[in-house]
Amino acid sequence: MPKSTVPLMLSALSNPRQPVIASRWRGVFLYTPPMVVLMILCWITLAIAVVSLGVWAVVGWRLRRAMRSGLSIREHLDEDVTEEMVSIVVPAHNEARIIERCARGLLNQDWPRLEIIFVADRCTDETVEILRRTVADDPRVTIIENDACPDTWAGKCHAARVGAAGASGAYLVFMDADTLSAPNLVRAAVTSAKARGSSLLSLLTKLTADAIYERRTQTVASMLLLTLYPPDRVNREDSPRPFANGQFMLFDRKWYEKIGGHEAVRDDLLEDIAFSRCVSAAGGRVHLLDSDGLLECSMYSSSDAFRRGWQRIFIEACRRKPGRMRQWAFRMRVLGLLFPGLVITALVLGAIAWAQGETAVGVATVALAVGALLVQAAVLVVIYRLFHQSSRSIWRFPMGCQDVATILRGGASVLERREPVTWGGREYVLEPR
Repeated sequence: MPKSTVPLMLSALSNPRQPVIASRWRGVFLYTPPMVVLMILCWITLAIAVVSLGVWAVVGWRLRRAMRSGLSIREHLDEDVTEEMVSIVVPAHNEARIIERCARGLLNQDWPRLEIIFVADRCTDETVEILRRTVADDPRVTIIENDACPDTWAGKCHAARVGAAGASGAYLVFMDADTLSAPNLVRAAVTSAKARGSSLLSLLTKLTADAIYERRTQTVASMLLLTLYPPDRVNREDSPRPFANGQFMLFDRKWYEKIGGHEAVRDDLLEDIAFSRCVSAAGGRVHLLDSDGLLECSMYSSSDAFRRGWQRIFIEACRRKPGRMRQWAFRMRVLGLLFPGLVITALVLGAIAWAQGETAVGVATVALAVGALLVQAAVLVVIYRLFHQSSRSIWRFPMGCQDVATILRGGASVLERREPVTWGGREYVLEPR
């Protein structure tokens, strides 16, 4: 379209009562009544505002249903239970940055019968030295230095298996080294597992949002993961959708042994989801609860590690399907960028139509656009608070959606190009499905 056409169109939209727009495009004169153009654009953007309003209303309803399904780990905290031995296994590969915090949190647990097994997996930093200095001579703690990993095993899975082999507890807890536990975490988890009859109980942790890349993207990435695996669907008795979070997994030991332990998931890069599927397939109950601030996780120390980590998570969560990853990337851009942009456009066009005397269409378009934006903002406030971020952070949502879409598309390319994925000190080439 030639440059001379653009001013004419803008002028027509701001003065839609003028008789016609006249412009030459590729040698052809086009005559379009400007009010017709405005009305068409109003109706199109009004329809998009309705769709956006509907989408966010459904998101809010799903969120409300999940929150009312009983996700709190504190629900049975005050109940009296038999205090059986609990074994906590913590695989740690080069975790000098965070391992002292993890160890101190576990040492402060108020559960009396506890053994803590740290598996320093092929560490080349000061992880072992920091651990020894932190735990001193505490008889509850064992430190295992693991120097090798078989080629047929994922590194974290092998380290966890090594730790579990020496554990004696009736309950086995597998935790990540980048977590911080409140003193009553183990008690809350065990009482919840007993009350619910859990074969595998996993927790949604409080993720740190200190770095700029965390504040931008952490909540959106977590929201997408829980969209793929909604907690209320994980916890339901009929046709559950198995899911677990590897940052904290509590097993009834009988079920851990029944499914074959870590041998059953030896080469999975998301052993948590693999475990949940194994337990569910064997007839066990998998539950996913909110840690209610009793467990905090600092996942990644740099933006590059953050990107690669979430890329690996989404690759496995989407079952290594590049097409599915690209579909979700498109949906995230529509949800976070396209819809808000078009709804704001609807608001502007509706105001223009209203001012030019098209009251019915103008008011309807403005009202629906405002409604769509308010519903989106209200739902996002709840989501950001759920993930322990300030409600003022919702303005970052479009940037987070763009970041997650980029991560998803990057993961799809990694699969298709057979590029290696680094995890736990090893590289893995994943086959797309």
